[in-house]
Amino acid sequence: MSEPGPDSIPTSADPRSQRPTKRRAITPHGEQATQIDNLFRDPNKDIRLPSGSGSLTRTSSHLPAPPEIVANVQGSSAGAGSGEFHVYKASRRREYERLRVMQEEVDREKGESEWARNMEETRRKDEEKTEKNRKRREKRNKAKAGKKKGGSGDSGKGEEDGMDFMKDMRDATNGSGGAEAEPSVETPGVIIHED
Repeated sequence: MSEPGPDSIPTSADPRSQRPTKRRAITPHGEQATQIDNLFRDPNKDIRLPSGSGSLTRTSSHLPAPPEIVANVQGSSAGAGSGEFHVYKASRRREYERLRVMQEEVDREKGESEWARNMEETRRKDEEKTEKNRKRREKRNKAKAGKKKGGSGDSGKGEEDGMDFMKDMRDATNGSGGAEAEPSVETPGVIIHED
C-alpha cells in the first residue's frame, strides 16, 4: 500500500487544478444562497425582476391575429386524415383562446364602468350629506350666536313657540281649553317654569 500523497487527492479538490469543481445536487437553500451571492458580486448592477404572470394581463393585441385566408377548412372528422386532427385541434384552441380573451376584455371594461358609476354615485351622496350637515351646522351656529347677543333672531321665536306648546299641552291636560287658568297638577319629573 502506498502512502497518501499529492497523487491521491481528487483532481477536482486539488487547488492547483484549473478544472471547475463538479456540480452537486442543489438544495433549495443552496440555490437561493448561490443566487444571493451572485447578486452581491456586483452591487451596482441593475436587478431585473421577472414580471408577474403574463396570462392575467393578456389582451387580444398580445395574441396573433387570426388568419385572413384559410386554405383548407376541415372539421375534426369530415374527410380529415389522422394527421389533420391535431391541426384542427390547434386552430380551434387558438380561436377559443382569442374569443376568451376578447370576452374578458369586455367583462373587465363593463366592470370598470360599473365601478366608476358606483363611485360617482357614492361621491354624490356623500356630497349631499355633507352639504345637508353643513347647512344644519350653520343654522345651529346662527341660533347660538343669536342667543349670545341677547335673544334676537330665530332663537327667541323658537323659545316662544316652545312655551306656547307647553302652555297648550298644560291646558289640554287640565281640560280647560285655555279659557281660565286653573292651578295645574305637576307631573313628577317635569318642571315647568313660567315667567
